[in-house]
Amino acid sequence: MNGNDIRAEFLKFFAARGHAVVPSSSLVPDDPSVLFTTAGMQQFKRYYTGELDAKKDFKSLNAASVQKCFRTSDIDEVGDESHLTFFEMLGNFSFGEYFKEGAIQYGYEFITKVMKLPIDYVTVFDPDKVPEGDWRKGVPRDDESRVIWEKLGVKDVRGDGIDVFWGPTGAEGPCGPTTEIYVKSAAGKSLEVWNIVFNEFYRDTEKKLTKLQTRGVDTGMGLERLAMVSQGVPTIFETDLFTPLMKLLPSNLSERTRRILADHVRGIAFLLSDGVRPSNKEAGYVLRRLMRRLITHLHIAGNPIDPAHLYWEVREHYEKFYPKLNTQIVLEEFTVEWARFEKTLAVGLKELAKVDSLDAKRAFTLYESYGLPYEILKELGGEKAKRLNREEFDEEFAKHQEISRAGSVKKFGGHGLILNTGELKAGDEEELKKMTRLHTATHLLQKALREVLGSEVAQRGSDITPERTRFDFSFPRKVEKEELEEAEELVNKKIKEDLPVNFKEMSKEEAEKTGALYFFKEKYPNRVKVYYVGHSLEDAWSKEFCGGPHVMHTGEIGRIKITKEKAVGVGVRRIRAILVE
Repeated sequence: MNGNDIRAEFLKFFAARGHAVVPSSSLVPDDPSVLFTTAGMQQFKRYYTGELDAKKDFKSLNAASVQKCFRTSDIDEVGDESHLTFFEMLGNFSFGEYFKEGAIQYGYEFITKVMKLPIDYVTVFDPDKVPEGDWRKGVPRDDESRVIWEKLGVKDVRGDGIDVFWGPTGAEGPCGPTTEIYVKSAAGKSLEVWNIVFNEFYRDTEKKLTKLQTRGVDTGMGLERLAMVSQGVPTIFETDLFTPLMKLLPSNLSERTRRILADHVRGIAFLLSDGVRPSNKEAGYVLRRLMRRLITHLHIAGNPIDPAHLYWEVREHYEKFYPKLNTQIVLEEFTVEWARFEKTLAVGLKELAKVDSLDAKRAFTLYESYGLPYEILKELGGEKAKRLNREEFDEEFAKHQEISRAGSVKKFGGHGLILNTGELKAGDEEELKKMTRLHTATHLLQKALREVLGSEVAQRGSDITPERTRFDFSFPRKVEKEELEEAEELVNKKIKEDLPVNFKEMSKEEAEKTGALYFFKEKYPNRVKVYYVGHSLEDAWSKEFCGGPHVMHTGEIGRIKITKEKAVGVGVRRIRAILVE
């Protein structure tokens, strides 16, 4: 089967078995604790914890999806036979209906009957293989899964330790043992193609496990790897997911370079289409690394191909399944970054040639001065970069960030602020003033949305820069144009009234009794500040837990304009707004 066939057959298989087919969420998740969507289960996390109701949202306790994913941990490895940044994850999920027997039966049937692939072996959890002192040591052996596999005729069932126990992505969360399905590749290697997770525990911050009230199933199967074994080719780059791109790339480039270019052009196209823009921070920094690595490899090769051809090929291959892939925006943004970087690249490469040896400090200087990414310095440095490693380079980068942050501590409105961290991203006094106005406007926006749309609106994340505010909130449907206009008008009305903005500090328990809003994911201290817009806390129009900074009167904000509203996950919407001078 080609990639399109596999996606279609997977979703068809699970739809026929009572699963709601849920579209891929954005590569930019609604969870502010992570940069990117790295697995299919991310958009479903709150269904496992009970915060959201799958029956209500999907009309089913089971779901299936093909999820766009991006992982930064593999950037340095891209260029070998298997590592990727952007990939697609096939997954089926159950939020309390079926468990081990159902999940294993589905996995066995899809692999052997639909894909017609023989299972080489499977793994199940065995605590005897877990190191002493590890928090998973006391979990019982998964004999139930072993018995189910053996009844299905799988003779080779292997016990494994921590590699077959999925832990929470953060300090706490749902977790549980897994079972993995392995099949043989064309090269004769056994490859894990499907990981089936049985979420039956909740791990707290002390690594203590308690049984979940509702057990769940979470599975993940990489499309690229499944295509490789299905199509009988030795590497993922020889599947139909990559061959159109690989054929466009000049054959005189090294195989490693061609793979890097093919991977990066896909990642760049999808990140840009999902709203990420190149910058020196967070997701934008990762995107810039990809773009500059691609530009550098093409530059060294004498720019043998117009990157536009590669981006149009990505669209040609993916637009039917991902119609929001926006090649026009991709080309516009890439062209700007290319023009900006080309100006310093040639000079940077000359400077690199002058260096006798390349340690982390010199490498970071070249990065800071000329934008040469670590990967390029490592690849082109040859013998002189032999001792250069990612950990030491990252340490230099971290030192630079600390120095920058220390130099950016500013005071405004009586509140201390370390800039360029967390939600607030301001680099100087002027940017700080704009950000402060937008920060207070975001409070007003949440209150206005609740008045227009109802109390089910609740904050799911926010991000404020001097240019705009981005506010994520829970809401089950598209917000109509008229509703957005009403909310915008209400915010500007309160700004025009020039209401005072004040705060009261009190215990968290007292603050909750005031009815002030707060972000459910935030860990608040025992004493908090409640910022309110109005003449007193009791009759305030808006009140929220917050640490500032804020304007003194709403009139200081000016006017706001809502520029965009879209879905970023199941039941989560995102609004962007700007100041209108």
